[in-house]
Amino acid sequence: MTRIRAAVCTAFDAPLQIEELDLRAPGAGEIEVTLEAVAICHSDISYATGAWGGALPAVYGHEAAGRVTALGEGISGLQTGDRVVVTLIRACGTCPTCASGRPTICIGDRDTTPVLTRPDGTEVMSAMFCGAFAEKVVVDQSQVVVLPDDMPPEAVCLLACGVITGIGAVINAGKMRPGDDVVVIGAGGVGLNAIQGAHIGGARRIVAVDMSEEKLDIARAFGATDGILATQDAPWEAAHTALGRGADVVAVTVGAIPAYEQAMRYLGWGGRMVMIGMPHSGAMATYEPVVPAFMGQEMIGSKMGDVVIQRDIPWMADLYRQGRLKLDELVSGRWRLDQINEAIADTMTGGARRNVILFDSH
Repeated sequence: MTRIRAAVCTAFDAPLQIEELDLRAPGAGEIEVTLEAVAICHSDISYATGAWGGALPAVYGHEAAGRVTALGEGISGLQTGDRVVVTLIRACGTCPTCASGRPTICIGDRDTTPVLTRPDGTEVMSAMFCGAFAEKVVVDQSQVVVLPDDMPPEAVCLLACGVITGIGAVINAGKMRPGDDVVVIGAGGVGLNAIQGAHIGGARRIVAVDMSEEKLDIARAFGATDGILATQDAPWEAAHTALGRGADVVAVTVGAIPAYEQAMRYLGWGGRMVMIGMPHSGAMATYEPVVPAFMGQEMIGSKMGDVVIQRDIPWMADLYRQGRLKLDELVSGRWRLDQINEAIADTMTGGARRNVILFDSH
């Protein structure tokens, strides 16, 4: 066992508590990673507020970067000292969804051996197979990708979730082709990356929709050609005017029911609405099904951008190193682990792109 510090959720919708926990050694097929950075994702906040339930106590955090510091049995292709990005995508590689190229929805068996415990032996859940609001993690080797040493940890960690989710939702799930028109609802961390994905993929026009003019200005800096306030009457009509027609792809990056209920109105004939943002459990949206049936439109759920991390993260990292993918600009603030509640509060204001906890700064 290794003693580490972690931010523990002991009650939903309450501040996280910094505790000392015991981290077990990696088992077969697992590695230990000493973290350098972890970003705060809105999914972490949703879990911590009880939006989707789950067991407590728990350590959240799933957008991480660090160095491999221990290897379990049977590990190949990794060695201690490697800089890696740590994702929540734990894939068995052999179940039907993995075998069909969709590891983000792996349905294979999971090892349920506890990774974290309190000194008194109480199990602490490593949420989302990561538990990365902590100094170290033990994860399955399938969850990591080796990245170059010259990338700063703040940039590396963003490739674990927000970046791959946004870009992948447009390119992989939305099947955007060069010349397509794209609407992105929500210009937060995931939305900005959906915009970047559309830009990199050769979209003709990219319309950002958000509640804030400030965020629309940021969206333009990330590649949006047009910005529309969601607060105006019938914003989809403004989008149609900007595009000259309905959109080919609409990416909903916020977990807001009004956004989902309006999203189909932005679509053109044969358009595809990609569902990324996750509302609270039990929240319901309504549609008029005759419209997508008549217009040949699709509603597509997308988890983690439908990525294959060993395929997709390396090319995104290379685009960053070429200056073609913005990562540094996504970082809104840098915090210490003992400042995590302040960082979460800042994220919840809606203005932050990504707040990052740095572990070498405490």
